[in-house]
Formats: sequence, structure tokens, C-alpha cells
Amino acid sequence: MENKEPTYKLKGQFICFNGEFIRKSELNISLNNRAFKYGDGVFETIRVIKKEALFYSEHLKRLSLALELLKIDFSIDFLKTELKQNIVRLLNANKFFSGARIRITVFRSGEGLYTPTNNKMEYLIEASELENEYYTLNKRGLNIGIYNEVKITYSEFSNFKTLNSLQYILAGIYKKQNSFDDCILVNNSNNLIEGISSNLFILKNNILYTTGAQSGCIEGVMKNIVIDIALSKSMTVFDEALLTENDLLTADEVFMTNVISGVQWVLSYKKKRYYNKFSRVLISELNKLV
Repeated sequence: MENKEPTYKLKGQFICFNGEFIRKSELNISLNNRAFKYGDGVFETIRVIKKEALFYSEHLKRLSLALELLKIDFSIDFLKTELKQNIVRLLNANKFFSGARIRITVFRSGEGLYTPTNNKMEYLIEASELENEYYTLNKRGLNIGIYNEVKITYSEFSNFKTLNSLQYILAGIYKKQNSFDDCILVNNSNNLIEGISSNLFILKNNILYTTGAQSGCIEGVMKNIVIDIALSKSMTVFDEALLTENDLLTADEVFMTNVISGVQWVLSYKKKRYYNKFSRVLISELNKLV
């Protein structure tokens, strides 16, 4: 059957479910859906500029490693070609032609209790329009806090975006209750790990510090890109740092990174105030890559 391009009149109303383009209101999820029942899957968020999925190979690598770990059957050729094509088709259907955010959720098909009946892959692609086409630095710096009520424990799963996000949800509630812009999560050793949806960087005396995979943080695509940019500027980078609250209180600059926002500079933690000099450099360098 010919795979025709979807043609729709409404903007922003459509999703792609297992290759079928439907309205959001038409999505029908079974009670036996394993993503719903067991959180049996992973997701990736990707930034798009002019229908080009940025850093797609890096996202593909992380997604492939996660699916291998979860023992969900997948085809690398499908991820490289058809999945990427469906992202573009969804952008066309929603009439998103400049900046957009893509979320790909991949989960195990089939029924069963804890033991699945099969390991086949299903997927859902969602798209939302972004206000800015290219990366821009936040005008108002973030005010951050530390969330330590539920701590992150390192495991083989902690470096991926799994469908179990309870720590981040609770951190988000804590952020809202305390009127913070973001919160830093900690691990069982009380080391600072990451933000709710971003990696943490601390700059002090022209040395850049961030946490590594063994700390329990998600290995962000943008994190590694920022490290490469810093190294290209002949900066010293410690990418397996054990960060504490004292590092926040003595830092010259603090910023958060993810592929959607790029870099967000932090203005304050408690009474400490920070600069944003290197954050501005990073935004400029990121826009040279896209």
C-alpha cells in the first residue's frame, strides 16, 4: 500500500501512533497497554528546527541502548529511516515549519502481567510548537532549590528516560510549592545530580564541572555537546564531578542544559548570585551547530 502524506487543515492537532496519523482526541489506548500499567518503555525528546531533528544520531544511540536494556525488539534501520520520516510527516500534518519539540515514546506491545506475552515495539510521536526557532538564552535567570526528599539511586536504568519518572514528578511538585524555577535532585550520597529535566553545570575559576553517569543522572544529549564546546574553548572539564551544596555556594556561574532549551542560566541559589557570561557563549555556539 502506498504510504501517502497526511493532509490536514487544523494546526497542531495530530499525533503519530505506530505509523498512523490521527487526531489527539482519537487516540485509543487499551487497558492492557504496558506503558500505562507498568511504565514499560522509554522516551526521547528532540528539538526540531525547520523540520530537521537536531542531534538525531545522538538521540538514536541513547534510544537504542535503552531498548536493548529493556529487551524490546526493534530495528535500527527503522529508527534511522521510517521513524525519522514520520517525524517530518507529523510536523507537516501539524503545520509546524520552524521550531518544534518532538517526544517519542516507545513501549512494549502485548498483554501479560509482569511477564509480557511478547517484546514487540510500539511507539507514539507527539509534536508541539516552540516560541523560538533557534536557541535563545533566558532573559531572567533561574532561582533554584535542592530537592532531597526522594533520592536518586544509580542503576542500569537511571541514565535513560524511562516511563518511571516519579522522582522528577515529586521534585516538580516541590519546585511549585516553593516557587522555584527548577530544583536540583540528589543521589544517595547527597551529591547534586541534575535538574528536573536538565543536566547541571557549575563553572568556577574557569573550570567546568558536571556529573557523570555513575552519579545516577540522565546522560543528556545536550550535556555532551556542551562538554565538547567547552573543550574546544580550551577549558578544563570535570565530567565525573561529585558536586555538593558548597559547590553551588562558591560557583561563579551555574547553568542547566537540555536539547529543548539549550542552556538556561541560573541567577540565584539562596542568597548566592551568579553571572551568565559563559552561558551566552554557549548559546551562540549552539546556534552555529544547527
